[in-house]
Amino acid sequence: MNYPPNAVDALHSLGFTDVSGVIPSNEEEYANLRIHSDDESPTWKEVNKKLDELTTNWTAQEYARNRATEYPSSGDQMDMIYKDNKNSTTTHADAVEAVKTKWPKDNSGPV
Repeated sequence: MNYPPNAVDALHSLGFTDVSGVIPSNEEEYANLRIHSDDESPTWKEVNKKLDELTTNWTAQEYARNRATEYPSSGDQMDMIYKDNKNSTTTHADAVEAVKTKWPKDNSGPV
């Protein structure tokens, strides 16, 4: 997911996939949301709890989203690997390591 999660993402994560209406940002807006399910709809508090969990996980993966935009294209990487094998070089490993160093898993990047 390339955008921060919202209440509808939380509902989907809770198993409620057929939802219509404006994405709610408060309890009043949530009351107007239509959840098409035979199951009892979760409370706004339950949705917020799931949303907090999704947001925490999404934030923790910021480094991965940053890395994905900076890695060379798949074609360029395949070309580097081929040439590295042919020439006994480490161009591909060096390129990947540079991105990993710039965007560490602790989200302290860019370094």
